[in-house]
Amino acid sequence: MRGQTPQGLRSPGRSHGTRRQALAAATAAAIGVMTLGALAPPAASAARPDAVRQSLNTLVRDGGVPAALASVEDRDGRTRTYTAGVGDLTTGAPVPVDGQVRIGSNTKTFVAVVVLQLVAERRADLDATVDSYLPGLVRGKGIDGRHITVRQLLQQTSGLPNYSDHLGDDVRYYTPRELLATALRYPADFAPGTRWKYSNTNYVLAGLIVQKVTGRPLAEEIDRRVIKRIGLRHTSFPAPGDARIREPHPHGYYQESANAPLRDITEIDPSWGWAAGQMISTNSDLNRFFTALLAGRLLPPAQLAQMRSTVPAEGTFGPGARYGLGLVSRPLPCGGLSWGHGGSFPGYETRGGATDDGRAAHVAVTRQLTDEAGRRNLERTVDTALCR
Repeated sequence: MRGQTPQGLRSPGRSHGTRRQALAAATAAAIGVMTLGALAPPAASAARPDAVRQSLNTLVRDGGVPAALASVEDRDGRTRTYTAGVGDLTTGAPVPVDGQVRIGSNTKTFVAVVVLQLVAERRADLDATVDSYLPGLVRGKGIDGRHITVRQLLQQTSGLPNYSDHLGDDVRYYTPRELLATALRYPADFAPGTRWKYSNTNYVLAGLIVQKVTGRPLAEEIDRRVIKRIGLRHTSFPAPGDARIREPHPHGYYQESANAPLRDITEIDPSWGWAAGQMISTNSDLNRFFTALLAGRLLPPAQLAQMRSTVPAEGTFGPGARYGLGLVSRPLPCGGLSWGHGGSFPGYETRGGATDDGRAAHVAVTRQLTDEAGRRNLERTVDTALCR
């Protein structure tokens, strides 16, 4: 998840934090600072090191992350996968090729797709108010669901405070209504529609609207409408209370401060992310998802055009970035745009995107990045992959 502070869920890349004491208590004993040795050989088919491989090695060697992994697809559909570093600092196990990771705020794009599918079916309206679906639920200081639209939720222009900045240190199962109640204890950041600011609360409400309109759990709707529809075989929305990553995966690590030891935080209840950041996937599945989305396989042209209608989001997503409806555009150094989102969750950070001509790349590292330099280095690795 993305945000500006190191607390709670981080967003697409930035997020909302790390909840320091609680996460430390929830993790295993400290592992000691990682020692740098030989990098694990990549799984790429190329015989010689290429720019993507070198970038991943640099992320591990200089970026303080235990492991990095990537999947890159060219415009002809050829895919290469890469790994660097160590998948488990305790055992020294290698990084699983295309292993599963927690994808954080990439979840938001899945949720936005489901909402826009409901719009296409005339079961929801982007310009309807939150109260149209959840009457009386959203009230607070400067907050009124009668004046916030569905579009403003998806585009992060509602002014709702970010709940994940205020969760405290209690690592446990949270219901979506608890997350919303946490946000509503704080005043609005601004009047709806007057500014842009990333808030995970927007997507909790979007998820609740999906459930109200369909009468089904959000996880089931995402599975039926997106995951199964385009054959994402390694993507899931964990069941309530499920702290595991079920398929081969690199371990994720948490670091309380720059000089603190890394702690294994792979198993953690992800419910405090819910519609804003709970999902698990692989880099290759994310490539498939964003490529299918841009190709019109998930949304009709009218709704895809709405999703790609953007406002400036540079402060959170970097120079030239713009935010649509759960979709981020970033200018590429080789020209054109990449479309994606990115995600951050304790233990993992992912970045990536796809282009209109069929290129796609996603990169993950196994430590949540809390510094701007680290995030920019990760984004440069994605740019390298998309511009090869």
